[in-house]
Amino acid sequence: MTLRSLTFVIGTGRSGSTALSRVLNTHPDVLSLNEYMASVGDAAFPEGRLSGAEFWEALFRPTPYFANMLRSGVPMPEFLYTRRPGRYTAETTGIPALSLMVLPHLTDDPDGLLDEIRAAVVDWPDRAAPAHHEALFELLCARLGRTAVVERSGYSTGWAPGLRAAFPYAKFVHLFRDGPDCALSMSRHPGYRTITLMREIKERTGVEDFGELTAEHVRSLPPDLAPLLEDRFDPALVRDRVFPLRRFGALWSELVVQGTHFVDALPAAQGMTLAYEDLLDAPREELTRLAAFVGVDPCPPWLDGACALLDGSRRGSARRHLTPAELDDLRRSCAPGAQALEERRR
Repeated sequence: MTLRSLTFVIGTGRSGSTALSRVLNTHPDVLSLNEYMASVGDAAFPEGRLSGAEFWEALFRPTPYFANMLRSGVPMPEFLYTRRPGRYTAETTGIPALSLMVLPHLTDDPDGLLDEIRAAVVDWPDRAAPAHHEALFELLCARLGRTAVVERSGYSTGWAPGLRAAFPYAKFVHLFRDGPDCALSMSRHPGYRTITLMREIKERTGVEDFGELTAEHVRSLPPDLAPLLEDRFDPALVRDRVFPLRRFGALWSELVVQGTHFVDALPAAQGMTLAYEDLLDAPREELTRLAAFVGVDPCPPWLDGACALLDGSRRGSARRHLTPAELDDLRRSCAPGAQALEERRR
């Protein structure tokens, strides 16, 4: 059975996307899947057919990247389960993939909802992974009384082609934020600092995937990078390292160009762009446009509450916190992404 509406919000992250998930979660008809793709990742999209029990394993087993961060004392603000812990812990059981960020966004009883999901999923018939995901979305919609699914993960533009192939009917919203502001926010975020270090490891070793790393590769890395590949590492490696801001500007540009090209290639009915600054300047108009695209009613009570959830206090943070020279350098690294957005507006 095809979902009535499935939309993916893609973007760089640190672009107001978490706030957008909260806004969407308050809509009575929207199932807001917060960081679903970041949580289940490629492990939940293997080739071939999966049994219900195999699909459940992909939803349940802890996400390795996030598990390593938790064990190393480098939590991210997006980790919701650890704020109100339940039966699972990072040190003993590991926190299930669905439990860390997805289910606490939907309910005050994530352990109970996880149990309900397991009871249904393990007996599902063999089928391809996308059909299992669709069935899960429908299950959650029925359980929570929603009709339209909107998944939103940070750092997600790279998944877009695969999601398009898996769900050809899906819609995509490309959310972006001012380059210097977004890059500065990335530079202060433990997840993006770790991502930048992991990218450096790939650059130094010349591998495309960490599965290609050999013992010789690891021995060639400096002592402030090699430990990041272990199950537990000193958080100071992430927390205290000095990063050139231009690295985050370059990352923002890369992701924005990626997202821009992807959405521009979609049919008009399946692609939409949304600027965080436009959302702050004209929240009712932009949320009404988003609701129409997703396929739900922009009901006035929702719009009233949604506007109250948007906080523009961090807008212009790069101009406030950087010297003119630092800002100019960061803008230069953001130039390719800014140019891609400018070309789209023409």
